[in-house]
Amino acid sequence: MTLENFLQELEPFIQSNWSKAEFENPTAIQLKAVPQILEGNDVIAESPTGTGKTLAYVLPLLNKIDVNRKAAQVVILAPSRELVMQIFDEVKKWSEGSGMTSASFIGGANIKRQVDKLKKSPQIILGTPGRIYELIKMKKLKMHEVKAIVLDEGDQLLIPENKKTIQDIVKTTLNERQVVLFSATLNESTESKARDLMKKDPEIIKVGKEEVPTGKVDHVYLVCEQRDKALILEKLVKNIPMKALGFVKDIGNLSVLGEKLDYKGVDVHLLHSDTKKEEREAALKSLRTEKQGLLLATDVAARGLDIAELTHVIHYDLPSTSSQYVHRSGRTGRQGASGTVVSIVTEREERELKKLAKELNITVRKNELFRGELAEV
Repeated sequence: MTLENFLQELEPFIQSNWSKAEFENPTAIQLKAVPQILEGNDVIAESPTGTGKTLAYVLPLLNKIDVNRKAAQVVILAPSRELVMQIFDEVKKWSEGSGMTSASFIGGANIKRQVDKLKKSPQIILGTPGRIYELIKMKKLKMHEVKAIVLDEGDQLLIPENKKTIQDIVKTTLNERQVVLFSATLNESTESKARDLMKKDPEIIKVGKEEVPTGKVDHVYLVCEQRDKALILEKLVKNIPMKALGFVKDIGNLSVLGEKLDYKGVDVHLLHSDTKKEEREAALKSLRTEKQGLLLATDVAARGLDIAELTHVIHYDLPSTSSQYVHRSGRTGRQGASGTVVSIVTEREERELKKLAKELNITVRKNELFRGELAEV
């Protein structure tokens, strides 16, 4: 499909925002999903991290909003506050010039202020499932005109502890509503739970790695004693120009490491499930707008994060599974850009890393810091 054919199905304001964004061609997931969603089909879609999934549902759903009806028409659910805010930014950017209204609702934020936002009847609602359902039960969020529900990172939304809330939210909408689920990883269980929420047979869309432009991503590792990991990270960040996302296994370790690096003069931000909303937004904004910087995060907080031009992913604590390694490492080298994945490991962890690499069929090279540069040993 040519770009002209792709865009001609979409409203003029979307076409104008597309040329403003200076995008060239749509990605594989956009080419496959947009026509199906425009047609009103239920969709279950799988596409690797960083392939433009958000726009694959945002564009066709914005296309369907009736600007003259002051009521919620589309609800987008996501498992984390960061992801909700990230999608919200995309919705605002792509609805520019249309007169559409949107609002986000996340757990932990002031509910009274959120109720006030609903009085303005936003047409696009974004939020975490718990808070959205709370507002529905309070009868503050009216769902009777909702035409479409999106489950972003659907595999996370349909885990046992969330499933009932999602079912209850979907049940409050119109009978002929459209349900759309997107995820980077889909298994049979998620697919089957998703089908239960859908009235008709969904279109199943899968984009394989071979359909995605891949940049050159180098996988390297540095070996040191556990107690020297913080020093190695400090040297890395101070000597090599980088916009980096570093992964630490739990909040306790993250806070201690953050304090050490801050004391040593490293420009570092932290992201975990207890970080206050303002701090999270400041951390993400800083990394998105600056050319350099380090954001340290736990896996839960980093899920679904999309930071453009991220040059490095750093495994400060080694991931425990190969899929965790893929999810983390997939943050760099997106859409054809190049990147570097650095694992800081002990001798024991070096063996585990090699096992992961073998499982994933990737080459990891041992490096050392030599005169401030990463050099192969």
